[in-house]
Amino acid sequence: MSHWTILCDFDGTISVEDITDALLERFARPAWVDIEQAWKRGEIGSRQCMEQQVALIDADRDELDACLDGMRIDPAFAAFVAATRAAGVPLTVLSDGLDHSIRRILARHGLGGLPIVANHLVATGPRGWRLEFPWRADDCRSGNCKCTCARQVHAQGRRVLLIGDGASDFCVAGAVDLVFAKHRLVEHCRAAAIAHVPISGFADALELLPALLAGELVAPAAGEACAATAQVA
Repeated sequence: MSHWTILCDFDGTISVEDITDALLERFARPAWVDIEQAWKRGEIGSRQCMEQQVALIDADRDELDACLDGMRIDPAFAAFVAATRAAGVPLTVLSDGLDHSIRRILARHGLGGLPIVANHLVATGPRGWRLEFPWRADDCRSGNCKCTCARQVHAQGRRVLLIGDGASDFCVAGAVDLVFAKHRLVEHCRAAAIAHVPISGFADALELLPALLAGELVAPAAGEACAATAQVA
């Protein structure tokens, strides 16, 4: 039995595109762009950013779902999930995005049984929406404090593999045992000397899974990526 638990980001990691941004571009009033820029400048955290942006969405549920049904996921993700299940490795989708979007998309690909930890989308009327943050933390500006989730897994005596791609994973990357990193998260892990393996997608993650479970991914020197040649210290 493996002692690893996998925490996996959704937007841009499991999904091919950022689902929340796609919904905002399609349905939100134009002020969402100004809010996005305030977040990028560091003036507000992601929780405040997304709370204000989601309130600008003007769409009914059928319109949202029709848009979500056109979103793609990594073609190797289902095979990766099957492999983790066969190996007895728990996998949780850990996202600072929208729970309804994630559930809708995963269910369409036959993956509706995966645990999801994400912000909760609530209808406020026929065409209005708001966010609730059941996984927030008082000392964190994110809607979903991913570090809290990682600490809870560690408290169970398990090691944590993070799979992620961007800014919402920067903080938690330093709180886990190993990262499979895509896109901007690769550079962050290099700069912060965080143990990581660069991947381009879940085909790579699937190939690396046996080495992970066998303890053959080497903890790197500062700023370097892991190599699958010897046991993790």
